[in-house]
Amino acid sequence: MSLIMNLTRPLLRLRPNAFTTVESMRKSVDRSRPDAPVPAALRRSCSITADIVHGHQVITLTPKTGRTNKDLIYTHGGAYIYPLLSMHWQIIATFIRRTGARVTVPLYGLGPAHNADDAYRLLESVYRRVAERAGKDPVFLVGDSAGAGLAVGQAILYRDRGLRAPDGLLLFSPWVDVTMENPDITAVTGRDPILAPPGLTAAGRDWAGDLSTTDPLVSPLHDTLKDLPPTFIYQGGHDIFLPDVKKFAAKAEAAGTKVDLRIYHAAFHVFIGAPWTPEARHALRDAAVRIAAD
Repeated sequence: MSLIMNLTRPLLRLRPNAFTTVESMRKSVDRSRPDAPVPAALRRSCSITADIVHGHQVITLTPKTGRTNKDLIYTHGGAYIYPLLSMHWQIIATFIRRTGARVTVPLYGLGPAHNADDAYRLLESVYRRVAERAGKDPVFLVGDSAGAGLAVGQAILYRDRGLRAPDGLLLFSPWVDVTMENPDITAVTGRDPILAPPGLTAAGRDWAGDLSTTDPLVSPLHDTLKDLPPTFIYQGGHDIFLPDVKKFAAKAEAAGTKVDLRIYHAAFHVFIGAPWTPEARHALRDAAVRIAAD
C-alpha cells in the first residue's frame, strides 16, 4: 500500500456518502449534472464522431497518431444513476495514449428513467457495429463499477445470442450483484468511504426494471460464468463490492473462464480515478499491457 493512497482515502470521507440512505441517493440523482463533455486535450489528439443510436449519443475517439488495431467499448460507472464524469474521460485518455486503441463510449440512459433492457438494446447495436468495423481485429469491453457490470452483462448476452465473443473484459471495481445480499459486505462497509448498501440496493432495483435483480444481465454473479472471454479485474480492498467480486472471480474460474483478479488492499472504489496514486497508475498500466498483448 502507498502513503498517498492512505492519505487520499480519509479525504473522501469529507464528502457526504450519497448511498447511506435511499432518500440521500434520490436527492443526489435530482442534483446530478449532464455527461461531462469530451475534454479539449482529447479533441486535439483524437478524431471524434458522435452518433445517435436508439436515441442515445455514442462517441467514438480515434487517435490521430499511433493508432493500433485495437477497439475498446467503454461503459462508465455511476450506479446506473450518475452520468459520465471528467474522471472517466481521463481514464479513457490513458487507454488511448497507452494502447493506441479506438474507443467507443455509449452514453446509455440512466435510472430511474431508464433500465437494463434499454441499455442492452443500445449496447448490442453498438457492439455489432464495432465488431463489424473491427473485422478480425481485437475488441475489448472495458468498464468501471456499474459500467463494468454492463461489460460482463454484454459478454453474457453475446455468448447466449451466438455473437462473436469480445477478446477480453477489463473490469475496474465491478458491480456484479445489485442485490447486495452477500453477508460479507457488512464487514467491509465501514471501510468504504464512497458506497453503502441502502442506496445501492434501491438503485439496483430501479435498474432491473421488469427483470429480476438476480437476472444475469442485472447481476452477472448469478450467471454460470461459463465460456466468457479472458477477464481482468482490478479491485480495491476498501470497497464494499470486494466480497462479491471475490465470489465472481472464484465462480468464473471454476466454470473454466480465465480470470486474473488483482486486489489493491488499501484502495477505494474505482481508485483508478485517482491517477496521483501509485495503485491507480499500476492498474491502468497493467490493463493497457493486457490490451496491447492481444
